[in-house]
Amino acid sequence: MNRIFIASLGVLALVHTSLSFAENANGKQLYFQRCAMCHGADIKGTGPLAHKSSPPAPDLTTAAFKKRLSDYPGVIVSSVILRPNGDLIPRTLRENGVKIAPFAWGVKDFRDLNQYMTEVIAKAR
Repeated sequence: MNRIFIASLGVLALVHTSLSFAENANGKQLYFQRCAMCHGADIKGTGPLAHKSSPPAPDLTTAAFKKRLSDYPGVIVSSVILRPNGDLIPRTLRENGVKIAPFAWGVKDFRDLNQYMTEVIAKAR
């Protein structure tokens, strides 16, 4: 009985790892399609459009941002995406000829993007 229980835990761990990877893959894809052009692959505000806006794209690996992301998971990400600071994000993209297809964000997408960013930020420090 004990061996069956231990084997079950191993299977569950593999399934959980696969699901986490799938969710992280979605977050990574969303980030690179919709955020990296300003925030960069390293999330440090190093993308090709980082200094084309005023203010420039911030470094999201700072301790202050990491704390905000931890204190309000998903809220920061969704608030920026759904309600950009004025017209800053769309204007910066428009002025630089960058077209991003509309996207119907779901709760899972916000969670996946938050998880991906949190993992990258943790590795950056």
